[in-house]
Amino acid sequence: MQQYIIRRILLNILVLFLVATMIFGALRIDSDNIVSKLRGGCASGGTTQEQFDECDRITRLALGLDGSVLSQYGDYMWDLVRFDLGNSAIGNKDPILDEIRARAPISIELGMLQILVALTVALPVGIISAIRQDTWIDYILRAFSILLLGIPVFVLAVVVILLSGRPPFEGTFFQDWFGPQGTYADFVDPFGWTKAESDPQQNIKNMFAPALIGGLGTGAVIMRFLRSQMLEVLRQDYVRTAWAKGLKERVIIVRHALKNALIPVLTLVGILLGTIVSGNVVLENIFRLPGVGDYIVFKIAQTPDYPAVQGVVIVVAITLVFVNLMI
Repeated sequence: MQQYIIRRILLNILVLFLVATMIFGALRIDSDNIVSKLRGGCASGGTTQEQFDECDRITRLALGLDGSVLSQYGDYMWDLVRFDLGNSAIGNKDPILDEIRARAPISIELGMLQILVALTVALPVGIISAIRQDTWIDYILRAFSILLLGIPVFVLAVVVILLSGRPPFEGTFFQDWFGPQGTYADFVDPFGWTKAESDPQQNIKNMFAPALIGGLGTGAVIMRFLRSQMLEVLRQDYVRTAWAKGLKERVIIVRHALKNALIPVLTLVGILLGTIVSGNVVLENIFRLPGVGDYIVFKIAQTPDYPAVQGVVIVVAITLVFVNLMI
C-alpha cells in the first residue's frame, strides 16, 4: 500500500508538472495580443510609436514576459513551487491567491450542497429503479434521469429564472427562491468569515436554486450509475442465496446489495466532488454568486486577465489531482 501511494503521488506530481507546462505554453502563444490589450491609456490619441513601445515594455515587465522563454518558464515554475500565483494584471492588481481564497468558501458551499441534493435524489431513485426493473416505475424514473442528463444545467437555470419573473410565478414563493438574489454587494458570506452581518436565511435563499439545479444535473449521473451497479449486484450468487434463505427484501437490498453497489458509486461521487471549484462556472455567473467560477468568467471577459486565468486553472488542477488521490 505504501509503495502504491508513493507511486501515485509521484505520478500526480508529474501530471501537475505537465498541466503547468501546458498552461504556460497556451497563454504565451498569443502574448503580443494580450500585451496590446493591456496597454491601457497608451492607446489614446496622439501616442507615438516610441510611447507604444515603452508601454509594451512596461506591460511585459509587469506580466513577466520581458525575458526569454526559458527564463520565463524558470520563474513561472519557481513561483508555483512557492505557490505564488502572482497578481492580477488589471484593476487593483490584487494577489490572485487572496482572491481565490476569499471566493473559495462560496464555491465549496455550493458544490457541497449540490452533492447533498444529488445523493438525496439519486440514491432512492437508483435503488427503486433497479429493484423494480422494467416496471412502469422504472420507466418513469429512467425517463426522469435521462431528461436531466439531456438538459444542460445552464439551460435549466436560464429557463427557471425566466419563469420566475412571469405569471403565474411572479411575486410568489417560486420567484422569491428561484430568481436572482441581488447584486454582489447584497451577497451574504456563507460562513460569516468576512461579514459580521451574515444571515443564514439569506444564504439559503442565495444557494437554493443553483444548488438544486446543479444537484439534479449531478444526481442524474449518479442515478444511472447506481441503477446499473445495483442490477449487476442483484444478479450475484450471494444475493440469490439470500433470497433463497427467505430474508426480507429490505434486508437483502440494504445489507447485501447496496453496500457493494455503492463502492464504485462513491468513487464517482469523489470525482464529482473534485470538480467543485471548476464545475459551477456558469451557474455562479447566472445566479450572481461571487465564487471562483464567477471570478474566472469575469477575468476572461474583462481583457482577458491571463495571470488570473492561469492561477485558477492551476488551483483547479491541484484540487482534481489530490481529490482523485484520496479517492
